[in-house]
Amino acid sequence: MIRVLLADDQSLVRAGFKALLDAQPDIEVAGEAADGEEAVRSVRELRPDVVLMDIRMPVLDGLAATRRITGDPDLGDVKVVMLTTFELDEYVFEAIRSGASGFLVKDTEPEELLRAVRAVVEGDALLSPGVTRRLISEFAARSKEPESVASLAELTEREREVMALVGIGLSNDEIARRLVVSPLTAKTHVSRTMVKLGARDRAQLVVLAYESGLVRPGWLG
Repeated sequence: MIRVLLADDQSLVRAGFKALLDAQPDIEVAGEAADGEEAVRSVRELRPDVVLMDIRMPVLDGLAATRRITGDPDLGDVKVVMLTTFELDEYVFEAIRSGASGFLVKDTEPEELLRAVRAVVEGDALLSPGVTRRLISEFAARSKEPESVASLAELTEREREVMALVGIGLSNDEIARRLVVSPLTAKTHVSRTMVKLGARDRAQLVVLAYESGLVRPGWLG
């Protein structure tokens, strides 16, 4: 059973998500929170698998709450998915950099929400290739100069190649076609790269790819 915590200051939003999620045989809503402080407190108490976290909330916003959750070693198994009104919310990228596993727009289709919750538990990032490309294009140019990431030296040449392809927004299937390998082999390379770099998930791998200079804005073809 996948246990989900709903963190949103709008009770109607929480009610809608709760009705949808609780109707599934493999998902249950473990708790609800109306602000970021309550969300952090509830996560520590309930240890859900996934937190659906609104970005804009009173007392403590979703971004700060996410940092507290993802920065706590005891909560390493908890995945945070940010909820936003707009697909390119200005805080989305910072949320992913802070450890969120991805984001969803609030008016997403019910089937997509359910797929997303299940996917994030499996370790997949909720960043479609198209969204990844837009995020990098929009925000990477504003970031600081590329910094040295020592752990990159531990990667094989193929793993660095795979990481760069993840960074420009390719899915495992697209990577497999580009490198002429099986999708399973591509997934294995991605997983090993995340382990070596200590990335929580694919979303953080994207961030590391461009922050290290392995991928630069404009390499989006």
